[in-house]
Amino acid sequence: MSFPTPHLEKLTAVLDNEKLKAVDKPRLQAAIEKYKQWIADLDAVTGAPDERLKKLVAVLNEYRLWVDVDLVFDSPDDFLYRQKGQLKLDSSIIEEFLPRLIQPALLPAVEGLNVNVGPTACFSTLYFESSLEVPATGAGMTIKTKDQDFAISKRLHIKAAHDAKFDEAIDHITNIGYIVAECKTNLDKTMFQEACATAHDIKSAVTGAHYFLLCEWLDMTPISTKSTDIDEVLILRKAKRMNSNVRKAYSKASKRKTKREEYVKFLKARPLRLEMFQRFLAHVKGLLKSEIPAEQDVLSKGYF
Repeated sequence: MSFPTPHLEKLTAVLDNEKLKAVDKPRLQAAIEKYKQWIADLDAVTGAPDERLKKLVAVLNEYRLWVDVDLVFDSPDDFLYRQKGQLKLDSSIIEEFLPRLIQPALLPAVEGLNVNVGPTACFSTLYFESSLEVPATGAGMTIKTKDQDFAISKRLHIKAAHDAKFDEAIDHITNIGYIVAECKTNLDKTMFQEACATAHDIKSAVTGAHYFLLCEWLDMTPISTKSTDIDEVLILRKAKRMNSNVRKAYSKASKRKTKREEYVKFLKARPLRLEMFQRFLAHVKGLLKSEIPAEQDVLSKGYF
C-alpha cells in the first residue's frame, strides 16, 4: 500500500532552498536518510490494531523529537528554527502520518472502500462563466478546489453541456472530501477563525462532509465548537504552547545551545498522545459505519 509523502517533499524543498546555509545542507541530507529509516520503522510495525497503533505513535514521537531537537534546535544557524512554521517541517510529519492510520490493519471498516486518503485538493465551488451574450462550451462550467492537509475523499467526474448527447461538453475531475482534517502545529485564535470558515465552506459544498481540526499545541483560550461547522478540535499533545518569552530565548543558536536540556525536557514531558489518535480513529470509524437506517429497524426502536 502506497502513502503520500508531504513531509519528504518539505525536506527536499528545504534542502533546495537558497536561504539554507551551507552548514545545514549536510544536516538536511542526513535528515532525509533519517526520514527513510522512519518510514522503514513504520512499515515494520505489526500486531493487533491497538498494539499496532501504540507502536506507530511511539515511532512517530521518536522521529518527531529528532526533527525538533537534532535537526532544527541544534542547527548552528538560525534559519531552520526561525522559519520552521513557514517551512512546515513539523506539521507535514502529522500530514504524512495520518494516512497510515486509515488502513484495514487498524481500521477494518475501510476495507474495500473506493476512497483516496491523504493530502489532496477537494471540491469547493462550482459556477458557470458564461452569458447569453458570451456563450461558452458547457456553459463555462468552472470548478474551484481547496488544498486539504488530510482527506478521505472520492474522485468525481463532472461533465456539462447544453445538448443532451454531450457532443460539445466540458469535463472536470475533482475530489469530494467526506472526512477532512486540517493539521496545525500551534492553534491560535486567528487560525481557529480561519478553520471555522473552511469548515463552513466544506459543509456548504458537500452536505455529508465532516471537518476536524488537529493541532499539537494550544495557543489560545478554548472556544466552543458547537456554534461552528467544526466537528471537533483535537489537541494532540494535550498541552499549551511554550510561553513566548521562553521561545524568544531560543532565537539565537548560542542561546539554544545552553538551553537544550530544558527544551528536550519540555518536549519529552508532552509527547503526541496515543489517546488523541485513538479518538480521531474512533470518529472516522463511527462515520464509516454510518448507514441509512432501515425502516423496520426504525419502527422497532421508535426513533432515528
